[in-house]
Amino acid sequence: MLNVQSLSAAYGASEVLHGVDINVPAGEIVAIMGRNGMGKTTLMKTLMGIIPEKSGAVDVDGTPITGLKSHQRVAKGVAYVPQGRMIFSAMTVQENVETGLTVTGQSKVPDDIYELFPVLLDMKGRRGGNLSGGQQQQLAIARALASNPKVLLLDEPTEGIQPSIIREMARTLRKIRDQKGLTIVVSEQVLSFALDVADRVMVIENGSFVHDSPRDGIDEAKVSKFLSV
Repeated sequence: MLNVQSLSAAYGASEVLHGVDINVPAGEIVAIMGRNGMGKTTLMKTLMGIIPEKSGAVDVDGTPITGLKSHQRVAKGVAYVPQGRMIFSAMTVQENVETGLTVTGQSKVPDDIYELFPVLLDMKGRRGGNLSGGQQQQLAIARALASNPKVLLLDEPTEGIQPSIIREMARTLRKIRDQKGLTIVVSEQVLSFALDVADRVMVIENGSFVHDSPRDGIDEAKVSKFLSV
């Protein structure tokens, strides 16, 4: 569903991603782990077209998206929940979710989105800025799902969120995958969350992948060592 080949990206003359390869089948959840500054967010932004590719290719469901602008990638089936959530704080919950509908041609938020996030249904008329961090994260995911994506990218979704909400988020993401057959790529520093949610864990170090393991056979001590400063 998501096929990334020899992807490189740079900030000016400084190359940050060095020819990375990722192949994620439909319906798989992959956690990309690594310390701060190792390339996780750069990878997400490059897949989303926010940072241009220096070289390499990205396909979604067999369709090349390399070189496309972000909104064109959304139309091809990629959705993105950025680090820090980036919801529209002055808009209501409902209006926030509706912004995700633009590429679908629909005007009404599908009921199944509110079924996944019942708290948002109760708060439809409340401003996004008045929600807690965990509720804002749910709102950002709901907005991304409104575009009816094939691939969902989440950049550090657990940042600044309390542990009980993190566990709930892992359950919700698995439920989304099971119900919609969605392919999910999540960048993360919290190993317990990655093990809760992912089918496969990859570790990025200095812009290259240094570890790739199915969750069932993962060497937790080895991954922890990569994540420790």
